Amino acid sequence: MKLERILPFARKLLDNAVNPGDITIDATLGNGHDTLYLAQLVGDNGRVYGFDIQEEAVQNTRDQLTTHELDHRVTLFQQGHETVMNVIPPVHHGKVTGAVFNLGYLPGGDKTIVTRPRTTISAVNQILEMMAPEGIMILVIYHGHHEGAVERDYLLRYVEKLDQNYVHVLRYQYVNQLNNPPFILALEKR
Repeated sequence: MKLERILPFARKLLDNAVNPGDITIDATLGNGHDTLYLAQLVGDNGRVYGFDIQEEAVQNTRDQLTTHELDHRVTLFQQGHETVMNVIPPVHHGKVTGAVFNLGYLPGGDKTIVTRPRTTISAVNQILEMMAPEGIMILVIYHGHHEGAVERDYLLRYVEKLDQNYVHVLRYQYVNQLNNPPFILALEKR
């Protein structure tokens, strides 16, 4: 298949936006794969800030980072991503070049603990304020469950109303596949 699959496409977008020494955010730690990837991109002089409300997700991520000896590049917070503006130091506001969300529930975890539209949209707004020009934010939307479909609908209404002079919004999605495969909303700050 020559078309780029969803997650590799998301990583390609992050590759284009993030350089060594940059500031990035993983707004939903999950099992730590995106945090690890961002830690590799930012290098020794960069910083990744990671958020998740679940202790299991924070520990999974910490384990990934320790295994790859990259934990010194990352600050983890066991709290909701809607608190991002309050905990990332003001010196890094306006300097975030990459951010990623994987919305839904923790793979292999409790499927009743899910991301919610109100807190996700709040976090997206805050991160947009903290982003550098041409910074990229990726939202991977898993909408194959009821709460995911609700969050998808709220997010689509929200991003469609964003001023194009402030942010470009791209939707990358396979439209003829069964079982509600995930898709990407990519936001590039102007």
